[in-house]
This record gives sequence, structure tokens and C-alpha cells, in this order.
Amino acid sequence: MPATTPARVCGHCDGHPTVAISTGPRRPDGTLPTLRVTCPVCHGTGTTTPNRSAALAGARR
Repeated sequence: MPATTPARVCGHCDGHPTVAISTGPRRPDGTLPTLRVTCPVCHGTGTTTPNRSAALAGARR
């Protein structure tokens, strides 16, 4: 069985790729207006993979 490398955690969101941000006071019906924001670096996955050029450079050594 081939060994797999674990996925690296995104350094920008620290593994928390999607957050809800409150945008103001509660509405009259009691709900809280929020925005759902995803990490622009990992696109909401929470992990990053090494780029292809870095992987190839390591393999050439």
C-alpha cells in the first residue's frame, strides 16, 4: 500500500476555512444578520498542498 502524506493546514485560516461574521444588531424577528466568508487562499478547504514546482525540486535532489 502506498504511503500518503497528510494534508497541510492552510497557514492563512489555520484550518478554519469558513467563518460567519455578524454584521450588526439583531433584527426585529430576533435573527442575527451574518455573512459567510471563506478563506481566499484555500478556497474553503482548510488545507493546502505543496505546489508542483516545490515537489519537483525536492524530487531532483
